[in-house]
Amino acid sequence: MDEEYRERVLDVVEAIPAGRVMTYGDVAEVVGQVLGRGGPRQVGTVLRQMGGGLPWWRVVNASGYPPAHKRSLALDRLRREGCPLSPDGARVALGAARVRQGPEALG
Repeated sequence: MDEEYRERVLDVVEAIPAGRVMTYGDVAEVVGQVLGRGGPRQVGTVLRQMGGGLPWWRVVNASGYPPAHKRSLALDRLRREGCPLSPDGARVALGAARVRQGPEALG
């Protein structure tokens, strides 16, 4: 994965407002509009490798679940931000919390 792709993913994730989320596919779509490549798995790889200083918890899978290995931490952070969750609190209520961004998120 090249540096330009990584930087574009990081820019989109940094632009997600507190209390809102994007899916891995949403992030990949925004980056793909500019670079014409990449997908949800590549976004996940970037976040695993470089996401420590980013609001990584604001990126969830297409069902609204944060990454399994950090689910509890992610849900705690999302709750504190006021993110809408499912009635059982196990995942994000995507209909209410999902934000769509375009290439403008890339600066």
